[in-house]
Amino acid sequence: MASYLITDARIIDGSGAEPFAGSVRIEDGRIAEVTRGTATPPPRGASVIDAGGATLMPGLIESHAHLGFADIPSYELTRLPPEEHMLATVRNAKLMLDCGYTSAFSAASPKPRLDVVLKREIEAGRVPGPRLLANGPEITVTGGLGDTNMLHLPQHETPTFCWVADGPEQIRRVCRLLAREGVDLIKLNLSGDAGTSSYPSDETPMTDGEVAAAMEVARAARLRVAAHCRSAESVMIALRHGIEVIYHANWVDERALDALEAARDRVFVGPALGITYNLSQAAGQWGVTAERSASFERELAVSVEALTRMRKRGIRVLPGGDYGFPYTPHGTYARDLWIFVKILGFSAMDTIVAATRHGGELMGRPGELGIVKVGALADLLLVDGDPLADIAVLQDRGALRMIMKDGALHKAPEKGRS
Repeated sequence: MASYLITDARIIDGSGAEPFAGSVRIEDGRIAEVTRGTATPPPRGASVIDAGGATLMPGLIESHAHLGFADIPSYELTRLPPEEHMLATVRNAKLMLDCGYTSAFSAASPKPRLDVVLKREIEAGRVPGPRLLANGPEITVTGGLGDTNMLHLPQHETPTFCWVADGPEQIRRVCRLLAREGVDLIKLNLSGDAGTSSYPSDETPMTDGEVAAAMEVARAARLRVAAHCRSAESVMIALRHGIEVIYHANWVDERALDALEAARDRVFVGPALGITYNLSQAAGQWGVTAERSASFERELAVSVEALTRMRKRGIRVLPGGDYGFPYTPHGTYARDLWIFVKILGFSAMDTIVAATRHGGELMGRPGELGIVKVGALADLLLVDGDPLADIAVLQDRGALRMIMKDGALHKAPEKGRS
């Protein structure tokens, strides 16, 4: 495996500490040395990359990935044949890595084996993509998020991006099938939603017994569980059953906030505000009426208030999520970082920490991912510009001079450029 010495870099190490000038040496896919100030002489055989004062930082981590979403409406996903769907998923994986995202925690795959096959191909080095924790379809109940079946038409277990199951026994069966196929994660849709759901966001159609059945299988199969939880009650159910990744949590009340704070050392909240923000601005686009856009504007205001309260309580809130719809297309993932700074009021440094170090914790590899330190995996970006001064620079693929994953260059810096 190639060794590298990256010199004359301005290093943001992901810890939240102030940036510093220095160099980083990479050996065998890991960071072997971090030097402040002038670099030590390169070891024999090492390739030297002169950063020319550019920003060196950890690779970004997507906390709510949907690599199988194909930038089409959700009801079209079932109609997409598996062959075309797999190819689209592979293309999206390369695009995510092109955007500087070196790891991804999947929040669901619209067909059962898309993520599983993709992960195996990435790990074998046959296709480029982020380090991936694979999921299956979101598991929902009749009328829940993703169930767009119509009674007069043939019924589908997976009508959109979801698998419909009712009652503990059906839930167990689906979880066991997904475990058999090799997923790392399970996703449960506990609450309703303003999108494809018969239940509004503040209601909780999945029952306590159904969640318990899923967790029984997950623990036996050593799978991790994430949950779509917009309502306060769904957050409480998720926490009661030990679910560690909670998406959205818009409508939390004081009781749910207290419970999240009590569990803050083990849980992550991913608000996934990209859809909410874009649709709040979308009147007249994508067929969104002014009335519907206003409803998303109200949801955004509620979300901002809830997330502000979570931050004050020290709850880990991560950017990312729900990219792969027409209004949140693949390749625009770093827009979420801008939303954290401009809409939620995070500092740029806190946003980067959330998208790197906390992302590494979400991936289950604290100290190895999302951090620039000796022993960490060499997932690194070299950025023209200062993300702390302008977080939007991370949306510019042209500003990413170098993308390194596992010590291998996915994108090499141009020779002679400094």
